Amino acid sequence: MSKSPPRDPGRFGEATRLVHAGRDPSAQHGFVNTPIYRGSTVLYPTYDDIQHRRGRYNYGTSATPTMDALTEAWTQVAGAAGTVVTPSGLSALTVALMASVSAGDHLLVTDSAYRPTRQFCDGVLSRFGVAVTYYDPTIGAGIQALMRDDTKAVLVEAPGSQSFEMQDVPAIAAAVHARGGTVIMDNTWATPLLFPPHARGVDIAVEAGTKYLSGGSDLLIGLTSATAQHFPAVRRTFDHFAMCAGPEDIFLALRGLRTMSLRLREHGRQGLEMARWLQARPEVLRVLHPGLPEDPGHAIWRRDFSGASGLFGVILKPVPEAAVAALLDGLELFGMGFSWGGFESLVIPFDCKPYRTATRWAPGGPALRFHIGLEDVADLKADLEAGFARLRAAAG
Repeated sequence: MSKSPPRDPGRFGEATRLVHAGRDPSAQHGFVNTPIYRGSTVLYPTYDDIQHRRGRYNYGTSATPTMDALTEAWTQVAGAAGTVVTPSGLSALTVALMASVSAGDHLLVTDSAYRPTRQFCDGVLSRFGVAVTYYDPTIGAGIQALMRDDTKAVLVEAPGSQSFEMQDVPAIAAAVHARGGTVIMDNTWATPLLFPPHARGVDIAVEAGTKYLSGGSDLLIGLTSATAQHFPAVRRTFDHFAMCAGPEDIFLALRGLRTMSLRLREHGRQGLEMARWLQARPEVLRVLHPGLPEDPGHAIWRRDFSGASGLFGVILKPVPEAAVAALLDGLELFGMGFSWGGFESLVIPFDCKPYRTATRWAPGGPALRFHIGLEDVADLKADLEAGFARLRAAAG
């Protein structure tokens, strides 16, 4: 007889929940993992059944057993009332926004938001009659002064994309809720394992599962979770767009879920070690990492977060662009590419100045974003040590 899933899995610790959430071997002949269900058509046994839509499934875009396994697991992990799975992190964010605002509404967005989020707000929402205002990410409870009678939602991201400002999410949520607004959060940096969004006042939380849920840099997937009050609107919006992820990607995300806690812990540990090492480098002006005591957002991070991921920023002391190129072009272990959260270390140059509107981006030197993977830290340091030697030589 195959094993049934644990009763009341919420009583277990985080790692145990990640291993068991969304699994029911008894429903699949004892096999541990939910198989990949591919398909569009679902057959009904009788005329009466199809007329009344009886049955758990009706069409492949709305749900499959594979999709249910991931949404049930993520709902449990995030502390939500429900979750939908989409083809990417950005699509998960668009579902959250479209579920929260309509033509004639006002939306407040942190100036530190993921750039494609801004492009969707400015290029789509604005075109459909939603007024968008960007605000200083460090505003905290002062967000209330920016709210208008038509303000329906506020988007937060902590820490900020690329620039890593911390936001006082509970204070913002309290102020927004006092005015009847909805709080949407991009929680990709921390995942619910390090920052439980709904327990901190967030109504709709978005995760680019492409990053740490995947862990392998080989799939695109997004998750939008919500409280009981807001999930019906999220689910309706998801169904209206039929924005479903592919079954193979959902299966890979489920597989990544089982080890996410271990990987995230190691990314965070190695990331902090590398951040401290870079902080002491003579070529570095400052490091943007909320886990460092010197970071302006450190107190908020210590209060609200249980750890850090492997992503942070570095501001170099002023050097010519050719010197930065010399540093990056010769690296052996750090790849240059977008996304992050996989097993490999990455670095990209970045500049927020062209698209910041509510705040001024003037870091004082070239900016780099690092993702610290799972390689040996000593090897990563040696790779960067050689890179800094090239930088100094090129800078003269």
